[in-house]
Amino acid sequence: MTRLHKILSAVLLVLGVGTPAFAEPKNWGLWTQDPASPTMHQIVDLHTTITVIIIAITIFVFGLMAIIMLRFNAKSNPVAQQWSHNTLLEVVWTLVPVLILVAIAFPSFKLLYAMDRTENADYTLKVTGHQWYWSYSYPDQNISFDSNLVQDDSLQPGQPRLLTVDQHVVVPVGAVIRVQATADDVIHSWSVPAFGVKIDAVPGRLNETWFKAETAGTYYGQCSQLCGINHGFMPIQIEAVSKEDFDAWVAQNAQKSSSAATSQLASAGH
Repeated sequence: MTRLHKILSAVLLVLGVGTPAFAEPKNWGLWTQDPASPTMHQIVDLHTTITVIIIAITIFVFGLMAIIMLRFNAKSNPVAQQWSHNTLLEVVWTLVPVLILVAIAFPSFKLLYAMDRTENADYTLKVTGHQWYWSYSYPDQNISFDSNLVQDDSLQPGQPRLLTVDQHVVVPVGAVIRVQATADDVIHSWSVPAFGVKIDAVPGRLNETWFKAETAGTYYGQCSQLCGINHGFMPIQIEAVSKEDFDAWVAQNAQKSSSAATSQLASAGH
């Protein structure tokens, strides 16, 4: 259904009612962001399939209504026709919706299973939600940092408002990233639409999901769970880079984390 998704996106673009987004929201966008992970591809395919089914049902129902209004109005049929029941018709209008729901259910369950199952992850990213910022940790690389919103007066040219952060997540293209999410105050939700990721960060719990960036670039998301007065100021920024660039970033930031830990110990008198 990916080809159908592209066709529908192009139609929306021509009509001027929607502009497909790649890494961030666009004005007047009416469709999903372009998928950048295997999970999001499945989400878009299922979304497109269900949209086509809904459109077909809508056309069919409105067509029946038009036929009824034209052929069976009081002017065309002064004497109303009456039926007590029609067994075949009742079987059809019961069985067809059941078959439609079953056809939707199977890919839905398959998608839910794929989103939840994390196998052979290459890296682990721990996400902690706070009021109102994110903390990130790469346990295997000994890297951790806080990520805060960049205020409007500090934005550089080309940086999107309310989506740019001072320190962003970096991941290698093609690697499976296990995401473990929690929170230390209230419930937050870590959401990146282009990756098809949305996971609740709940105090006292460690929820898990995964994603794999297919294309290099910068991707944005936001907290998707109402968490207080500054809920709308908790952006997520992820940069997908090559494996070589990621290794260089890890080496640089691991040194920073080590230096910061040493400074903390020194200030504590150890």
